[in-house]
Amino acid sequence: MPSVHLADRGVVRVSGEDAKSFLDNLITCDLDRVSPHAARLGALLTPQGKILFDFLVFQAPAEIGGAYYLDVLKVFAPDLAKRLGFYKLRAKVAVEDLSESLAVVAGWDAPRPDDEAGFVVEDPRLPELGWRAIVATQDAAEFGRDPADTYLAHRIALGVPEGGRDFLFGEAFPHEALMDQLHGVDFDKGCYVGQEVVSRMQHRGTARTRIVPAVYEGGFAADVGVEVTAGGKALGQTGMGIEGRGLLMIRLDRAADAIAAGETIRAGGIPVKLEKPAWIRFPFPGEAELPS
Repeated sequence: MPSVHLADRGVVRVSGEDAKSFLDNLITCDLDRVSPHAARLGALLTPQGKILFDFLVFQAPAEIGGAYYLDVLKVFAPDLAKRLGFYKLRAKVAVEDLSESLAVVAGWDAPRPDDEAGFVVEDPRLPELGWRAIVATQDAAEFGRDPADTYLAHRIALGVPEGGRDFLFGEAFPHEALMDQLHGVDFDKGCYVGQEVVSRMQHRGTARTRIVPAVYEGGFAADVGVEVTAGGKALGQTGMGIEGRGLLMIRLDRAADAIAAGETIRAGGIPVKLEKPAWIRFPFPGEAELPS
């Protein structure tokens, strides 16, 4: 029954009477779908529609202020707080990096912490990811007892990417990072930064590059950021890998052509086989016609 303190995750709080409208006008997810009982995957984008930061959005109960808490890669928490501060203008909000006092814990096939321990929700991306919690830093060891690699292997096996690890911030569109598959973009909400580009990709089906899970031959995974090739042609780059599984950011059409031609796809020179999770809904290399 694994539970892990995700020490690489930080927490940014957005509070104040305008916090909901402030965030809703900036990020990809609909704040109407966030509550003390339900988190949401979201991102802050560039005006060109590329991901600057991705995070999980929690909300505190109204009786303790109803503030929003963004669970983000810790090394980027100060930059996220600073970037949100640029947008404040006259909004009645406060943005704080609380990564030293708050910690993130995740667990699956394990009992959830009591709500009194912190903010505890089901992971909004996939049920199989289990629960996610924001707790006081001094309590993190109590709720997260297993090594960090336990969670990494679980996430990679499920095929779920995370920004700053499986793709570079500032370079990937939400569709490429599978945010449209993992409930991270609400296409029926109002305007937000970068919305026009993301909506166009959705309606025209023009996401030719995607992150896909892969199984490595021999049980070893390639390093992050090395080239994925087939038949001497570049397909993309590797994301994180562990225990013979990994994530690849690749051109779907090129991968499909390689599979049709019987060519071996290699990541860092290691043969791999692409593996489609049940939750992926877009045409996958080798099974259907792909966007051109």
